[in-house]
Amino acid sequence: MQISSRFTIALHVLLCIVNFSGDYKLTSSFIASSVGVNPVIIRKVLGQLKDAGIVAVEAGVGGASLERDPSEITLLDVFNAVESVEGPLFSFHADPNPACPVGRRIHLILDAELDAAQAALETRLKSRTLADLVSVMEGLMDEGHASKAETDARG
Repeated sequence: MQISSRFTIALHVLLCIVNFSGDYKLTSSFIASSVGVNPVIIRKVLGQLKDAGIVAVEAGVGGASLERDPSEITLLDVFNAVESVEGPLFSFHADPNPACPVGRRIHLILDAELDAAQAALETRLKSRTLADLVSVMEGLMDEGHASKAETDARG
C-alpha cells in the first residue's frame, strides 16, 4: 500500500504559503520551484485545497493564500482534500475462496486489524495541525538546519 504523493505535496504547498506569504506572489510556478514538480501538479493540488476551503487562489499572478488559520487546518483535512480515498483505506481482494479454510475466514481475520490501522492513521492526522508543522519548520530554521541548496546559495 502506498498513499500517493499528493498528500505530502499539499503539505509542502501549505508550508510554502505560510512561509513566503507577503514576501512573494505565491503562484503555481513559484511553489513548484520549491516542491520540485510541474506547476500543473501544483495547480491541481491548489484546486483541491480550494474546493475543501483550505486555500484561496486568485487567478493570474494573484497567487494562493490560506482561508483559515494554520491552527484550524488538521492534517486530516489536507489528506481528505487531496486523496481520493473514500471508505476503507485498505482494499480487499474481491473473491476469497469460500471453500478454503483461510479464504472463508480472511475477513474475520483481517477486517478489525485494517479498520484499527485506518482509525489510528485518522486519529493521528486529526490531532496534528498545519500550525504544528509550521512550528517544526520554524524550529529547524532557527537551529540553522540549512539544506545543501541553501548552503550552496550562500556560497
